[in-house]
Amino acid sequence: MSVRSANTPTPVEVKTAVEGYRLWPGALDAAAQADLVAEVVARLDDAPLYRPTTPGGRPFSVQMSNFGPLGWVSDRGGYRYQSTHPETGRPWPAIPTVLLDLWDATVAWPTPPDACLVNLYRDAAKMGLHQDKDEADLGAPVLSVSLGDAATFRIGAADGGRTTTLRLDSGDVCALTGPARLARHGVDRVLAGSSRLIPGGGRLNLTLRRAR
Repeated sequence: MSVRSANTPTPVEVKTAVEGYRLWPGALDAAAQADLVAEVVARLDDAPLYRPTTPGGRPFSVQMSNFGPLGWVSDRGGYRYQSTHPETGRPWPAIPTVLLDLWDATVAWPTPPDACLVNLYRDAAKMGLHQDKDEADLGAPVLSVSLGDAATFRIGAADGGRTTTLRLDSGDVCALTGPARLARHGVDRVLAGSSRLIPGGGRLNLTLRRAR
C-alpha cells in the first residue's frame, strides 16, 4: 500500500489565516484507503474502541483507540499519553506501515511518530475546537488521515479570532506544522452516508504525533 504516486505528494495550500496548515487532497487512493481500513479494523480487535470522558466526567461523542508505543487517553485523571489501553490493560498495537510512510512522504520529521490516535465519528459525533498540546515537543508536526465519510473541519489561529471551514474527504491528509502546530481545530459535523468505506458507516480519523 502506498500514497497516490511514487513521488512525494505536493502540498496544496489551504486558504486560511493559519500559516503552516498543509493539505494533501486524495493522498491515499481508493485501494490504499480500503487496505488501510482493513488494517485498522484488524488492530481494533486488540485495542477495542471505547468512549472516553473529559476530566470533568463528560463523555466524548467520538469513540477512540490508539496504535503505537503510546496512546492518548482522557478521563477524570486528565489528558495524557500511556502505553496501555485503559480498559484492557494491554499494549497498543503497532502503527500501520503505510502511516509511517505517509509521515516520511509529507512532514518528513527526522523521528517517526510514537502515537496514533484513532477517532471514529458516527451519528452526530463531532469534536469541538481544541489544541493538541499534550506532547513533549510542540515543534513536532501532527499528521491527520481522513477515511470514510467527509467532514466539515474548522481551523483558526492559536490566539483566537476568526476560523476557516473546509471539507475533508476520504483519503485526504493534512498536517499542523510550524506556526499552525497549536492551531485551534475541530470537526463541526460528519456528512453521513457520503462514503461506504467504513464498516457500519462513519468517519475514521487517524492522527500521528510525537508524544515523547
